[in-house]
Amino acid sequence: MFKGRHFDRSVILLCVRWYLAYNLSLRSLEEMMAERGITVDHATIHRWTVHYAPLLLERFNQRKRPVTGR
Repeated sequence: MFKGRHFDRSVILLCVRWYLAYNLSLRSLEEMMAERGITVDHATIHRWTVHYAPLLLERFNQRKRPVTGR
């Protein structure tokens, strides 16, 4: 899923997770990554979110346990 990407898989997943889980702007995420020594543009984070969010949701739903009606 992450083959051929410029950034490491952990950086991509971290940015996507923080953007979806918390009320952070893309520019805030860009600044947070810069504080950690990773230079990434906010538009790149947006592209990652648009590309990977549906794929991750599909994988999470495959691994979810079924909920009973009782």
